[in-house]
Amino acid sequence: MNKIRIRWVIVLGAISMFGIALSQIYWVNRAMDITEKELDQTLNVALLNVAEDMAMLNDHNLASTNPVSQLSSNYFVVALNDVIDANILEHYISKEFRARKIFMDYEYGIYDCSSDKMVYGNYVGTKENKNITTELPKWEDNIYYFGVRLPERKAYIFGELKVWMFSTTIVLMVLLIFAYSLFIILKQKRLSEVQKDFVNTMTHEFKTPLSTIAISANVLAESEAIKQDTRLNKYTEIIQEENSQLTKQVEKLLQMTDLEKEVITLKLEQIDLHELLQKVAHHFDLKMNDLNGILTLGLKAKPSEVLADKVHLTNILYNLLDNAIKYSPETLNISIDTKTINNNLVLSITDKGQGIAPENQPKIFNKFYRVPTGNVHDVKGFGLGLSYVKKIVQTHKWKLNVTSELDTGSTFTIEIPSKNG
Repeated sequence: MNKIRIRWVIVLGAISMFGIALSQIYWVNRAMDITEKELDQTLNVALLNVAEDMAMLNDHNLASTNPVSQLSSNYFVVALNDVIDANILEHYISKEFRARKIFMDYEYGIYDCSSDKMVYGNYVGTKENKNITTELPKWEDNIYYFGVRLPERKAYIFGELKVWMFSTTIVLMVLLIFAYSLFIILKQKRLSEVQKDFVNTMTHEFKTPLSTIAISANVLAESEAIKQDTRLNKYTEIIQEENSQLTKQVEKLLQMTDLEKEVITLKLEQIDLHELLQKVAHHFDLKMNDLNGILTLGLKAKPSEVLADKVHLTNILYNLLDNAIKYSPETLNISIDTKTINNNLVLSITDKGQGIAPENQPKIFNKFYRVPTGNVHDVKGFGLGLSYVKKIVQTHKWKLNVTSELDTGSTFTIEIPSKNG
């Protein structure tokens, strides 16, 4: 994923999280507003009924206007036309609150004309014998009235919104986890980029000393003194072989680094596949002779021209043949075949090696994966060859398939559509 896409993912993710959080906060506020309004309406009705009950008891009439006034969010005053008995008032308030399922602590006070003060009545609820620290405020518009304060109003409203609070907490936790995950992913990506840059730099740094070793080894191999000394000649061959092997692995690493780029540019040209296969096979003749192996060509496809990138096509042929040799420890018998099926050119490379277990076949094209060989580690390589082959085949829009049986061998097949021929 390139940097532009990553930025878009971050921006869209941040906008989404911000939007979800704002939406959740908005709906919680709406729910709180609705709950508050419903509670205020219920309290108004309850206190109005208390006023009517008190007026009926005292055989007085209430004023034509609503006697209930809300002076603050948690303080109500009720105007009456008669003296108020504290015990009767408390009884009516408690009865109305229970009837309307308002299970909330409250405290009340009654205005005393003689002292021109609010006389504290009682605190009713779960907290026994609780006294207020400040006096209930007076109301200048009436002479006979009582006030009711609800000190637990906010806690009561939050209690009514428990489901909303729980869901909001869950949503916010999910958003935090998502944000943290995004942070970890970005951090891992940065580390991965640093690692790739390091591997790429180190791999390029290896090329110079490897080239120097190769030149030095070739000079030694041409020396008459070295040729006459069997032991030194053998050591020189070992140096050349190991240097060649290490050079191949470095080249594979460089190839994989190039392929990790978002866009792979192919230099397509018409190539005679049969001619290329013969050249590649000829390159392996010496190795096959040293290992007493057999490499046969069955080139029957007509026509044999394909549209491909010659460098990458040559590389995947080398990789497939190199793997066939490495995983044929006993019977080294490899065949390269081409044929035409439904106007498509089909290339097959078959070996009679150790084969691949069915459970391992889907993994062999993964980068750095190597088929398990128990406790024996005599197969060299980094597990990059087949990953490279798959990437190049996909880039050419060809098809790659593998069939294999344990202790029987493997066949890698590349189907090249006719439009490429």
